Amino acid sequence: MLDRTSVSDPAAMPHARSQALFSRGRAVFPDGTTRGSVERNPYPLYVQYGEGAYIIDVDGNRLLDLNNNFTTLIHGHAFGPVTEIVTDLLRSGTCFSNPTEHELALANILVSRIPAIEHIRFVNSGTEAVMFAIKAARAFTGKSGVALMEGAYHGAYDWAEAGRGGSPENWLSGDDPIARPAYVGTPATVAEDVIVLKFNDIDGLERRISQAAKRLACILIDPMPSRAGLLEPDPSFVEALTATARKHGVLIVADEVLNLRQAYGGASSRHGLRPDIIAAGKIIGGGFPIGAIGGRADVMQVFSSDRGSPLLPQGGTFSANPISMAAGRVALEAMTESAFDRLECMGNGLRNALSLSIERHNAPFSITGAASLFRIHAKRKPPTNFRQAYTTRDETALMQRLKEHFLERGVLLPHGAAACLSTAMTDTDVGLVASAFDEFLSANKFDLAGAVK
Repeated sequence: MLDRTSVSDPAAMPHARSQALFSRGRAVFPDGTTRGSVERNPYPLYVQYGEGAYIIDVDGNRLLDLNNNFTTLIHGHAFGPVTEIVTDLLRSGTCFSNPTEHELALANILVSRIPAIEHIRFVNSGTEAVMFAIKAARAFTGKSGVALMEGAYHGAYDWAEAGRGGSPENWLSGDDPIARPAYVGTPATVAEDVIVLKFNDIDGLERRISQAAKRLACILIDPMPSRAGLLEPDPSFVEALTATARKHGVLIVADEVLNLRQAYGGASSRHGLRPDIIAAGKIIGGGFPIGAIGGRADVMQVFSSDRGSPLLPQGGTFSANPISMAAGRVALEAMTESAFDRLECMGNGLRNALSLSIERHNAPFSITGAASLFRIHAKRKPPTNFRQAYTTRDETALMQRLKEHFLERGVLLPHGAAACLSTAMTDTDVGLVASAFDEFLSANKFDLAGAVK
């Protein structure tokens, strides 16, 4: 196994086995892997096992993991309490058609912690959580329309994908985003039911919601959109969104599948958002497949069959399976308020260190993020909306070089997505990230326009 401190250049990090496995993958998968989000340049690194804050790939390279399966693993890899309870449960069966006590225990934690969650329903993924949250809003209001933020990622439900397809090539001069299909063959009717808004644009929000209110079931919002740039919400925008939704009888659906990790009470409570429904996932499953829809008790009654057929039928063969429920419970029990505070402290320290390096080198970068999340932008000013965060070809190339530099230093930095810390990380690990970034800036001289000299 390679010691991460011995890695100084790409040649010192052999990837022969990853290359060979990718070649095998191309024989059975359409693009060589089975997830479109898997990074490759030109091939992905295949993981052998995880160990706390680190992953070890099949070639023996030990890498500090800032991805943590897209922010899911808040405790890092092979977290002891999770592995212990899952190992024990496997001897008793993995899933049943009947409920178990494990789902009650996890539900009680989430209901007690998250202010907006009075009742909850478990599903198997973040995509399912968002999908059923939208369906619940429709069933409760009797309306079909959805408003969402431009560039935000909400999984793979047609009506949640329609705001992702914008780019400088198709932005309109009028500046109002439109609901472009996410893939070829999307039903044309999807666009008729989706209103796309600019994040942090109060005037656009109030005007467009007022115009479409009679057909809108909900406003779908990630409190800090990750794929759109990990954008900081303007408190005035959050206040205006809440007031506008209440005025017109439109429900607020908060997608906290990723951002629930921002605080003990979740991201909405942190940023002053008061949602009617929350879609959750990732950290609440302890590393196992999970999703959840929670919210006001009266809204959540659309799932109830107490008075006959529910307004919104929902089920799932693996929903609330005991493995995910128990793993999620022990993972969240370990995420005490002090654990969140420690992650926040490390996150603040890292973001400050990165910003100081940028200032010292007068480099064309900026940092966004909160709590245990951060994102590096190849832009001098932190973006406040998706269009500002959109990367040019030169910026994309610069970020790719940065990612490769991090890899040479033994750090796995996500490209075009949020990076995150885990409770398994130490101050030394955080220092490694800061020093790797400072070394990259030191090795490159930038002109006033931000180009490499």
